[in-house]
Amino acid sequence: MLKGIDHRLNADVLGCLRAMGHGDILIISDTNFPADSIARQTTLGRLLRMDNLTAGQAAQAVLSVFPLDTFVDDFAGRMEIVGDPATVPPVQSEVQAAIDDAEGKPRPMTSIERFAFYEVAKTAYAVIQTGERRFYGCFMFRKGVIAPDA
Repeated sequence: MLKGIDHRLNADVLGCLRAMGHGDILIISDTNFPADSIARQTTLGRLLRMDNLTAGQAAQAVLSVFPLDTFVDDFAGRMEIVGDPATVPPVQSEVQAAIDDAEGKPRPMTSIERFAFYEVAKTAYAVIQTGERRFYGCFMFRKGVIAPDA
């Protein structure tokens, strides 16, 4: 255990988050996402896991150390529901709340069509698969920067 680090962040996840640079993409996925096969195509090249967490819990832990990009509109995205892209299910509302808490203000995610999401995921730095069993618990986060002290 480390002081000041969310206990839900394992060593593999922490190492990955630290290695990522500005603009790199992180995918947080549910259990139904083809995470292993897509993770093999990412920069990291292997799947990371946060098994016993919901997508919201994983997002909250990740966002405790991971700055979101403030220079782009697509700093975070959610997989759209097929045939109903405007609907935001509870799993996505939970992740939106984690984003808003981390950012200190409301900052809505973009929505990404399901197959377009798969393509974005293939270009990601890494994929983290959670224990989330609710459908459409798949998210994209773009890493931002930490400003120097004034």
